[in-house]
Amino acid sequence: MRAAVIRDWELRVDDIPEPTPGPGQVLTKVLACGICGSDLHLLQHGREQRALAESFSEGLEPDPMSLKTFEPDRDMVMGHEFCCEVIGLGSGVSNLAVGDVIVSMPVAFDHAGLHGIGFSNTYNGGYAELMVLNEMMGIKVPSGLPPEMAALTEPLAVGVHAVAKSRITAGESAIVIGLGPVGLACIAELKMRGIGPIIAADFSPKRRALAEAMGADVVVDPRETTAINAWRKADGIRPLVIFEAVGVPGMINEAMRVAPRNTRILVVGVCMQQDHIHPMLGIKGELNIQFALGYEPAEFAAALEAIAEGKVDLSPWITGTVNIDGVPQAFTDLGNPEAHAKILVTP
Repeated sequence: MRAAVIRDWELRVDDIPEPTPGPGQVLTKVLACGICGSDLHLLQHGREQRALAESFSEGLEPDPMSLKTFEPDRDMVMGHEFCCEVIGLGSGVSNLAVGDVIVSMPVAFDHAGLHGIGFSNTYNGGYAELMVLNEMMGIKVPSGLPPEMAALTEPLAVGVHAVAKSRITAGESAIVIGLGPVGLACIAELKMRGIGPIIAADFSPKRRALAEAMGADVVVDPRETTAINAWRKADGIRPLVIFEAVGVPGMINEAMRVAPRNTRILVVGVCMQQDHIHPMLGIKGELNIQFALGYEPAEFAAALEAIAEGKVDLSPWITGTVNIDGVPQAFTDLGNPEAHAKILVTP
């Protein structure tokens, strides 16, 4: 089958063997798969990420619930934001049938342990024609929902989880800094919860327009005014939660510097470099910093439900589609925030 493969830390399109479902698993045909920013980071900084992961576990007993780490000298196919059609059944499968259209959290499990789909040498991701998924993880897509929309379940779930972790409630306001798909997902979930005002900040006019489409009440260009000044003008009274969705050094400390007293800061931007903060900023303001990653199964299901029931329209996110042969160029194209937000691979 055709696939976009990471080989020797380069992305290339090649023919690879078709996967075979094991007990309790299904063989699926990929209908749509979103390209995530984390995939771009992995391709560019994979060596550093792997070294960092190894340093985190140094001296610790292996955690049987942690995902198996990929081996860099073997092929790997990324893609963890997918919607698929079941075309084959492994033994013991009873709740899914050939023809079912499903989404799944990007996790597979077998006798060897847990595998992160799209970050595994064993389970290829959605930049391929076929995938193997565990029946237990599959959720049927409601009839009539296009696969392209269903494939956005995973990135929306990241926002659902981040907002839940923030513990924001009615009567509070929000600032979202960084309007890539993660920041946009946070805004979408905040809007569905009735939170407002929502202040959104990004240098990109295209991303600010998308934030307005998701429900942001005020959007600002940080070169012209700060998000905190826009919040003071729009509200300035209600308790505030700041969502940091940029993921570059200095952003957490800057959020702490401008945050009003008792502000909660939710860090969902993934920074792969060492950073520093001035603890006194947090102490004097009695700030609360919460980090968030991924989502729970119930949050993943809630994201699909929100899309299917029309509670949120994520169609503005989709700025391009490519086939498998177009994946390497799509990785390059996503570097321009004025041209693209989310490119889908439709094998």
